[in-house]
Amino acid sequence: MKHITILVPDGPNNLSSIVGSYKILSRANAYWQEKGNTQLFKIELAGISKEVDFYEGLFSVKPHKHISSITKTDLVIIPSLNHNYQLAMEGNKELIGWISTQYKNGAEIASVCTGAYLLASTGLLDGKTCSTHWIVADHFSKMFPKVDLQPDKLITDENGIYTNGGAYSFLNLLLYLVEKYFDRQTAIFCSKVFQIEMDRQSQSTFIIFKGQKLHGDEMIKEAQSYIENNLQQKISVEDLSTRFAVGRRSFDRRFIKATGNTPIEYLQRAKIESAKKALETSRKTVNEVMYEVGYADVKAFREVFRKITGVSPLEYRNRYNKEIVI
Repeated sequence: MKHITILVPDGPNNLSSIVGSYKILSRANAYWQEKGNTQLFKIELAGISKEVDFYEGLFSVKPHKHISSITKTDLVIIPSLNHNYQLAMEGNKELIGWISTQYKNGAEIASVCTGAYLLASTGLLDGKTCSTHWIVADHFSKMFPKVDLQPDKLITDENGIYTNGGAYSFLNLLLYLVEKYFDRQTAIFCSKVFQIEMDRQSQSTFIIFKGQKLHGDEMIKEAQSYIENNLQQKISVEDLSTRFAVGRRSFDRRFIKATGNTPIEYLQRAKIESAKKALETSRKTVNEVMYEVGYADVKAFREVFRKITGVSPLEYRNRYNKEIVI
């Protein structure tokens, strides 16, 4: 029988991904046995404290074991953290070392949402792709520049390391793991029982683009503000570099270094974010919104919108604007 370890980090972290992981994996285990198979996994919660409080003591978790008593496991699940990531990493150094050791001993590792901070602290994500909650993407990238962050992706799977996007999207990661460790039929069963959509691949639709401002390049901040305040204009990179008296290549390099996007990508994201808000809150047609954010070509607007959000402008409006009479 194989072993799954769901970690319970010290500190005021997130409870839902611990409970959700335990429930879904336990139900998959039970269904597997109901089909006439022997029990596939032993599922245990483990941490470095006998009891961990959540939400100012409203709830508490008592792990089955201390991590030191688990010398061999097959899958480690790292739950999401709450906000003070530096404190969480400092308070769980023993856990971070144990995760690294288990991976070297053959275990696979899955991080939920901002649990990616603990995983990245091990160094195991260096040079690998990773996802986390889109809201911390800029901060995470600055803290772990060696990690190839893919904030649009819902799930990454590379060399026995799995990561996923934000908040309750961990339910999709759990279905993905159930299919991988059990089978497709068991994953479909869990999808139906827990009413989780199967095979979601992206969190793009949910991303709110706020612009990457956690950098010290004042010229690039001015360029970002200029873009955001002139979305209706057709702005070229040449216009921007000339406006700020910088050569095109130098401007591109500085912009990418500061924001993680090329100027064109940033301009597109800013325009589409403005379009999303208009589609959510007004009765304007897709074409009216398109013109307001500086696009004149319907096909180009739709292609960029779908590339960034994963859906068409019309699909987005119908999903988020209940004022629209269809």
